[in-house]
Amino acid sequence: MKIVRDILGKKEQKEIWSVRPESTVFDALMLLKQKEIGALMVMDGKGKVVGIFSERDYARKIILKGKASKDTAVEEIMTPANKMYTVKPDTPIDHCMALITERHIRHIPVFDKDKFVGIVSIGDVMKSVIADREDIIEHLNNYIAGTYM
Repeated sequence: MKIVRDILGKKEQKEIWSVRPESTVFDALMLLKQKEIGALMVMDGKGKVVGIFSERDYARKIILKGKASKDTAVEEIMTPANKMYTVKPDTPIDHCMALITERHIRHIPVFDKDKFVGIVSIGDVMKSVIADREDIIEHLNNYIAGTYM
């Protein structure tokens, strides 16, 4: 069974993108667009995670409430650290899939004890699950065809 560490190890983008709590939502959106990602960690000046900001936060807390992204700080609309759903590097991928499904989230921060080590997205989890299923199908096909080793 694959675990979160397997996903993090295979991600092409190893760098973690973040913004400060006082950054404007507009600046955060520009970074999301530039890096082609859907969420950013929000970190204070000491590198401590204080929350997560996603496209969904923007849609639900800026657009629908009639706020202006250039006049709103990320800290006003982010999901604070104490309300984030998180996983550990040794968390099974199946658990991530359940968390994404049950909590209707798209990005899960990964912490090794108190240290932030990465983010897995719904896309990362789905790619892993699909790859596992394809491996199983290939093994079964080889078994049925008599070429299984």
